[in-house]
Amino acid sequence: MDLAEKEPTLARAVNGEGPGIVAAACRRHGAALVHFSTNFVFDGAHHEPYIEADEASPISVYGRSKLEGERRVLETGAQVLLIRTAAVFGGPRSFPQRIVDRARSGEKLRVVSDQRVNPTYAKDLAAAAVELVEGGTAGIVHVVAEGCAGWDDFARAALEELGLSEPVESVRSGAYPSAAQRPLNGCLATTRYRALRPWREALHEWALGLK
Repeated sequence: MDLAEKEPTLARAVNGEGPGIVAAACRRHGAALVHFSTNFVFDGAHHEPYIEADEASPISVYGRSKLEGERRVLETGAQVLLIRTAAVFGGPRSFPQRIVDRARSGEKLRVVSDQRVNPTYAKDLAAAAVELVEGGTAGIVHVVAEGCAGWDDFARAALEELGLSEPVESVRSGAYPSAAQRPLNGCLATTRYRALRPWREALHEWALGLK
């Protein structure tokens, strides 16, 4: 994401133009497309979780490039399911795994507290995408776990699930200056689907796979 700030032309090509090209090809061949987007298309100034009807207003090059991708995909007229999601975890380099690895290596853990997201398990997201496709859903749909949390609370929960007692220091975003500005409220909600299971339940399942 921060690299997008340094290479905006590349970010626009990959996140903006690329999806439009794929969607146009899908339309020519009569294929449906599932396109994944992000909570970073919003500015984070809203007090409530963002729903599908809320106006997008990204505050970073990455967010703007993703929003352009959304628009290009939808403008092709292809059969498109456009899923916005947030804070996806589950892979070997996802956030909770990195926190656990750092704790086990003895690193001090300082984690941002003023950015809130829906920690969403990749396994649940994938199953929801299949269900939506099979149901013929099209257009923009927000698919995220139930509940929002600061990244610091997410980190503590991951450590707790694995029986690790290393302390997590909560810090403000300014403690970690970054090229790309992050929305403080990155929480999503939906009026077109349903919330996935609570993020703590999903995190528990993720942790079981590591034991």
